[in-house]
Amino acid sequence: MTHQHDDTHGHDPSNEECADFLERIMRLIDNELEAGDCAVVRAHIDTCSPCLERYDLQRTVKAIVARSCSETAPTELRERVRIRIQEIQVQITEG
Repeated sequence: MTHQHDDTHGHDPSNEECADFLERIMRLIDNELEAGDCAVVRAHIDTCSPCLERYDLQRTVKAIVARSCSETAPTELRERVRIRIQEIQVQITEG
């Protein structure tokens, strides 16, 4: 007996439209979409069970990772990274 997803669109969750929405779902979770795009993605999620499941899973994983990553980098490492970023900015400006 196989379990099939209930999708009101009747789409295979691996089709191109859903594949496009997967990337947009990640951007939605990261607050990287404009308001109009958010509405489109949310409307798709509301009507596509497989994409809703992926949205919920990605949100859960992101929350777990955020809770697990409470450590901060050592001061020396942060300073080296800051200096290197400044060096690269100077190279780009002068380049």
